Amino acid sequence: MRLLAEFFPEFSQKFDEIDELYKEKRNIDEKTYQFICFALAIKNRSVPCVKKHFKGALEAGATVKELSYIMALTFRESAGGDDCWIHDALGDYKELMRSNIKCCPK
Repeated sequence: MRLLAEFFPEFSQKFDEIDELYKEKRNIDEKTYQFICFALAIKNRSVPCVKKHFKGALEAGATVKELSYIMALTFRESAGGDDCWIHDALGDYKELMRSNIKCCPK
């Protein structure tokens, strides 16, 4: 967002407006909000967001043990999604092995 803030500030400003709207309309407690954001930050592999929401969750009353559970849950759900995705992508792998499929067209 730093480049956007400099070269397309109108776009960055809209994100700030969305953040304010979320705060205004939020119907879940702060700790739950921080847990969700923490899990999403892990999935998005955003170091600043992981740190921000880890600290935010602690400030909202979470424990490190609870955050560890959120981490484990995020990892487990990700593994489940990866498992489903790869099996759908490969489909009938035996048929795929018999075919003359080319992965990179020439």
